[in-house]
Amino acid sequence: MIENRNIDIITCADGKKLVLINDIRFKGKRQIDWDDVKQYLRGYVGDYYEIEENAERVYIGSELPEEYTESESRESLMGANAKAKANAATTIPERIQIASNPAFEENRKVLNKKMV
Repeated sequence: MIENRNIDIITCADGKKLVLINDIRFKGKRQIDWDDVKQYLRGYVGDYYEIEENAERVYIGSELPEEYTESESRESLMGANAKAKANAATTIPERIQIASNPAFEENRKVLNKKMV
């Protein structure tokens, strides 16, 4: 478990919950160092988090850091969108907690490119 995170869960006027990041961890003028994000995500591996809506427990496996940082969708991100994804990594426990209408779905395609 990662300690000393300054994250809050707030409720909007319409009753929906949102995760508020108070401290931006991954900053940079040009690029995000995705190796730093991957290292940060390794701090979640082996932890369980509970979905508040249905008390289902979610296990964070060792695949998360690589899948999160090396996915096809991440490779196309630049600028503010890349920074948003990198900093969203700091909110994974809270996003699991407030998840609504959760469903499991198998991967439909290869997520990571492998060099041959």
